[in-house]
Amino acid sequence: MEHIKLKPFPKGFFWGASTSAYQVEGAWNEDGKGLSGQDVMPIPKSITDFKVCSDHYHHYKEDVALMAEMGFSEYRFSIAWPRIIPDGDGEVNQKGIEFYNNLINELLMYNITPVVTLYHFDLPLALEKKYGGWASRQCIEDFERYCRVCYEAFGDRVKYWLTINEQNMMIIYDMVGGGQDQQKKYQMNHNMLLAQAKAMVACHEMVEGGKVAPAPNIVCIYPKTSSPEDTLAAMDYDQLRNRMYLDVAVFGKYPEAFLEYLSQRGLAPKIEEGDMEILAAAKPDFIAFNYYGGSTVSAISIEEGNKLKNFKVDGIGSMNDINLSNLGEIDISKIDKSVIEGFMTALQTEPGIAKGEKNEYQIQTSYGMGIDPVGLRVTLRQLWERYGLPLLITENGCGVPDRLEEGDKVHDDYRIDYLRQHIQACREAITDGVDLIGYSPWSAIDLVSTHQGVTKRYGFIYVNRDEHDLKDMRRIRKDSFYWYKKVISTNGEDITD
Repeated sequence: MEHIKLKPFPKGFFWGASTSAYQVEGAWNEDGKGLSGQDVMPIPKSITDFKVCSDHYHHYKEDVALMAEMGFSEYRFSIAWPRIIPDGDGEVNQKGIEFYNNLINELLMYNITPVVTLYHFDLPLALEKKYGGWASRQCIEDFERYCRVCYEAFGDRVKYWLTINEQNMMIIYDMVGGGQDQQKKYQMNHNMLLAQAKAMVACHEMVEGGKVAPAPNIVCIYPKTSSPEDTLAAMDYDQLRNRMYLDVAVFGKYPEAFLEYLSQRGLAPKIEEGDMEILAAAKPDFIAFNYYGGSTVSAISIEEGNKLKNFKVDGIGSMNDINLSNLGEIDISKIDKSVIEGFMTALQTEPGIAKGEKNEYQIQTSYGMGIDPVGLRVTLRQLWERYGLPLLITENGCGVPDRLEEGDKVHDDYRIDYLRQHIQACREAITDGVDLIGYSPWSAIDLVSTHQGVTKRYGFIYVNRDEHDLKDMRRIRKDSFYWYKKVISTNGEDITD
């Protein structure tokens, strides 16, 4: 609907931005930090690893001062589990506690509210080697203990907590190591959901005034056509992509149709006695979510879906060939974009449910990411109307190669335009009646993208380094830095150039 007049952003709205520990901190082996799976993950030849990143570990005071200059009222970051408990289940590393204490205190000195993600992909490597990580129910107990250590150390000052970042992406794109064993993958997902539930209960027990939320990547799902089959496929894919994570987090139960789909194929997780009571006991206070554009699907049969899963790409293989052990041999810079698109279609296909499709109504970034601000409004509406909990956008951004020009200038008008459209969509959703409490786009400063290295930049602050040349790591304000400062100072009223 088109409103005659838009409501303002509410007083106390959180304006900020986000990062994650393994993508921004660096200092991968300093001050007692243990290794995570991200530290040893094979990296495609053409991009950098996560060992130095933006060196936020040594630059946090400078970085926080720049956030304060922009006017941030909130900063969402993650705590690295292996920096707190190096082997995942042993002694607490006091140097790790000290670093995050210093970061939190620095934020509070500038009246910036810390929003802390407890888990952002960096499982302690020791737990992977010891018992297979999330494949074991022991990981549930170890994660709960880690969370309790964090609540005890930081809960007097941190009141907003996020459990697991993008659990749905880890499962859908098999970032947890399930491999070809699909049942194992969904068992790992179940274990993570139980761990999340226990973390939520512990937060309410230990943190006075604490608020806790899941943090999946959520998008609206469009049917490719108006056919009944595509409409049903969109509904089904919504269960696979979104609802399997949020329904369990909020309602304590799996969506029925998708659970039946898994059960008929022998893929459903083993649900032990007491599991559903644990899930039902967790009561999130809000929903945090990451948004990067809507998804479009069409119906596909089991037979056709299985054929598509065997789509082969030179230098990569098929969906059934790729794994973490061979990722380091891939040079993604030499693979044709159209071939990558075909591979991504296969990646987003679930036989007997849906096939990922390109949306002809969406424009795309240079990395093929859809730009869909209307989809953000749709997603906000759907989340609010289904779950009735306050919403916090914890990622939304434009990742492209920025150019540093003479005089330390970065003219990123494309990023300004992207963010402007999405902020406008937020205001429209607020006018629709959505309880949106904050906007924390990705990312506060340039960091190392999970799949495209440091060349794919998201930040308001340019970090002067390349993929394999650290240069001087200077922090440089982009045009978007000054624009976002104005947006914040007017509480979203002025989003013009």
